[in-house]
Amino acid sequence: MEIDRRRISRLIRESRTRERTLDRVVRSQAWLDPVADVVQKAVGGFYEVLGSPGRAIKNVMYGTKLLGHPLHPALTDLPVGAWTVGVLADWLFIATGRVPPAAGDFALAAGLAGALLAAMTGYTDFHETEGHERRTAVVHGLTMTGVVVIDLISLSLRLSSTGLRPAAVVLSTLAWLIVLFGAYVGGHLTFGIGTAVNHNAFYDGPMEFVKVGTRDDFPEGEMRRVEAGGLPVVILRNKGLLHAMGAVCSHAGGPLHEGKVAEEVVTCPWHASRFRFEDGKVVGGPATFDQPLLVARERGGVVEVKLAHPLK
Repeated sequence: MEIDRRRISRLIRESRTRERTLDRVVRSQAWLDPVADVVQKAVGGFYEVLGSPGRAIKNVMYGTKLLGHPLHPALTDLPVGAWTVGVLADWLFIATGRVPPAAGDFALAAGLAGALLAAMTGYTDFHETEGHERRTAVVHGLTMTGVVVIDLISLSLRLSSTGLRPAAVVLSTLAWLIVLFGAYVGGHLTFGIGTAVNHNAFYDGPMEFVKVGTRDDFPEGEMRRVEAGGLPVVILRNKGLLHAMGAVCSHAGGPLHEGKVAEEVVTCPWHASRFRFEDGKVVGGPATFDQPLLVARERGGVVEVKLAHPLK
């Protein structure tokens, strides 16, 4: 028994050493949870107050509408790029005097304008996070919000007096260095934790029809989850016709078959993403990617499905 305890203790220590320093530190910061609660309630309350228009705006902020792709990552390039140009322009002005001081000011202001929209989309995405993912997301959000505050102070100093420009340049440079850390955390959210990635990106399924049940297994108006060549599939019979699509929500991997269906649209039980059975299209965020679509048929009382589109 003593040997087993020592072995378990050693395995725990080894697992901790293998975990990334960022993840280990974030997990230890319990104070992040109440902060995250406040922010999520504020974001959710804002959209709820707006009612139906709020839901439409939220879908735009996710990227579900118009873009069909997560919007926040696409917007972050503007402020990061503008602030990088601004810092270079500031120090070239100080070192050589050949770059006008207005160049750094303009780049800083452009970055702030882009950052405000990026922050709106980022906090909208944050509203649907939980657990360790949520703690990491709030670190990213607070870091980038701090950068915006510092840059706003820098811009105010630049506009108030030319004598304060050196201090303003130091502040914007400090903010840019903090951006590097914030961007790393944001990248870890996507590539390390899988936030906002397509959870069906690597799905595999049958290219030819395979049996998944009989006619009696799929009653009218009810969803049923089956396996088709290793692919989890949810099937709905509506007005006698069968419709099938991937059963794993593209947003966060939620079980669609446990959700609610109305008028051929299923709502994920985890974060309320909505998908249309007819074509697998996402019609409501936070999901931005469609579901894998399958063709369903009945032959002699046997139900068969296959992928609607080739994988390659």
